[in-house]
Amino acid sequence: MAKQRNRASKADVQSTQLNQMPVPGQADTEFSAEQAANVFNAKQAQGNAQRNEQ
Repeated sequence: MAKQRNRASKADVQSTQLNQMPVPGQADTEFSAEQAANVFNAKQAQGNAQRNEQ
């Protein structure tokens, strides 16, 4: 009877998400003041449109 291997292969280990190299810029949480202003204005306009419908 052959022994069962309970170990992962090198390919299995390297292909797991935690062992992959990070993509530059993927985890960036910074945003510009211009982007923040755009979102703020869009939300404010959306709120105004909803108030006008009522």
